[in-house]
Amino acid sequence: MLLSRHQVLGRRERDPERLERSAYLLLSRIDTQGPMSIGQLAEAFGLDTSTVNRQTAALLRCGLAERVADPDGGMARKLRITTEGGRRLTADREANRSCLARVIADWSPEEVQELEDVLVRLNRSAEALEGRYWPRVEEDAPRTADHHPAAPRESAPRAT
Repeated sequence: MLLSRHQVLGRRERDPERLERSAYLLLSRIDTQGPMSIGQLAEAFGLDTSTVNRQTAALLRCGLAERVADPDGGMARKLRITTEGGRRLTADREANRSCLARVIADWSPEEVQELEDVLVRLNRSAEALEGRYWPRVEEDAPRTADHHPAAPRESAPRAT
């Protein structure tokens, strides 16, 4: 929680262009999974559709996302990240990485790897309890929206 608070406070004080937390999360999910409907986003985050509707309306007003026809031919419109949304998401990710790099600057490479391994395990354990998995590219599996690892792996890619 302290690390999260450190990033949130730094976000507001250092750069007014930084994304709100909800915008960052929604754009990250759409970036990872591809265009998604409001219903899909609500299900992915375990939120009420009215909540996600308000949050996505803000993304649309700011030009960070746009509505598009379902690329798979479905009836529901989907949200896709705009060029500006992608730029802002990339900038925020870099700022978050920079913030974390300062926090662990004097750690050994082994300590950094241990933190990464434990955080991957923590995230996957939380996903398993919730039954909601964040889509990710696995080392030995093709990227699919519904690929859910059954158990934490010993070695995993870096989380963003």
